[in-house]
Amino acid sequence: MRHMSRRRWIAALALGGALAAAGWGLSRAIQRGPRPEAQALHDAVQQLTSVIVYDIFSPPQASRVYAYASVAAYETLRQGDSTFLTLAGQVNGLAPVPPPPADSVSLPLAGVHAFMTVGWTLTFSRERMDSLRTAMDERFRRDLPAPVYQRSIAYGELVAKHVLGWASADGFTRSRGMPKYTVVNEPGLWVPTPPAYMDAVEPNWPTLRTFAIDSAGQFRGPPPHPFDTARTSPFMREVVEVYETRRGLTEEQRAIAAFWDCNPYVMNVQGHTMFATKKISPGGHWMGIVGIAARQASLDLTESAEVYARTAIVLADGFIVAWEEKFRSRLVRPETVINAYLDEGWTPLLQTPPFPEYPSGHSVISTAAATVLTQLLGAGFAFEDSTELAFGFPPRRFESFEQAAAEAAISRLYGGIHFRRAIEEGARQGRALGTQHARRITTRARGGAARPAIASSVE
Repeated sequence: MRHMSRRRWIAALALGGALAAAGWGLSRAIQRGPRPEAQALHDAVQQLTSVIVYDIFSPPQASRVYAYASVAAYETLRQGDSTFLTLAGQVNGLAPVPPPPADSVSLPLAGVHAFMTVGWTLTFSRERMDSLRTAMDERFRRDLPAPVYQRSIAYGELVAKHVLGWASADGFTRSRGMPKYTVVNEPGLWVPTPPAYMDAVEPNWPTLRTFAIDSAGQFRGPPPHPFDTARTSPFMREVVEVYETRRGLTEEQRAIAAFWDCNPYVMNVQGHTMFATKKISPGGHWMGIVGIAARQASLDLTESAEVYARTAIVLADGFIVAWEEKFRSRLVRPETVINAYLDEGWTPLLQTPPFPEYPSGHSVISTAAATVLTQLLGAGFAFEDSTELAFGFPPRRFESFEQAAAEAAISRLYGGIHFRRAIEEGARQGRALGTQHARRITTRARGGAARPAIASSVE
């Protein structure tokens, strides 16, 4: 058993039998397969994802919700194990979280409640989220003494309030009042794309406070190729590559593009009727991968919270980084150029998302997440990604997080929505970002990473 205060350890012993009966056992024995005590947190993340999909959150907004909710869970759960370090002082603006009360509490309940409370506050469908939060709390109620249950809920609320206070100062509310993106009809600049011709999403997102980097432009790289319609120009060669790739797609490439689509804005047109198809966001997909990996690696509750939080904050920084360059370069999408200069009837395999092209946001956030996950769980961590099953796509197997990120990145070329330079530069930015997070953030007192590769092969 890792280090606990004597008082908390005595409380844990008193509750051990009841918690074990409910699947919340206190044993730290290494085992293969899922750890039952971590299941409530995995379920909570999945439930938050379902509400984010239901509310049709933009990818940047979704990443913000995941980050604050995950930090709330981690900062609560780490209170029971002194080998886990606070993120306060390591991420921008976070002050130390209040400690638990002197009397015994169930940190699993408090942590999950804090996660769900932050998620409830930052999403729109309050009634839907509240019913999910209540259901999660009820999983504990029957196995805890009433005073412990109430203190645990109260402590979860306290941590949630603390984290939400931190979130309130990140500039999000201020950004709601900033001007929308103004479309400029100049060659090479982004314009809305069919079928919905939506306004640019979150043009002011780079003004938000970052989590573990100095500024939104910290990893800014070279600009995109200059707009030039001469067939021999570097820009036009990229345009032709997207055009020809779409015409010659294999079934495997089509499957890869569809699996990593993750576009919550897909609009379907039937005659004069237009309706949306709700999908998971790119960040939501990677949070799903975290859950898969944590179960497979047999991570316990606090270890799982650690990996969720570390991944969520790098995803959030990834969207800030990507959006800073997108609205700095404002590059036109392939669909617009191809329709104007090559083939007016051409359509991409995937629907073009409503924001500028450069860089590929999926390339940035996927590579960043893969870099952090590799640090935490090890290189060569093989897994089967079943995140998209709920959306009708079969699982895909990967031999490492890096392989998954590389496939996510190239899927944008197969989908016809990004040029190669945006994909490659996005991956470079994501790798630099992930490396920065891995260097700057320390969550283990003894310098160790989350238990690596305990079950790193697919069985």
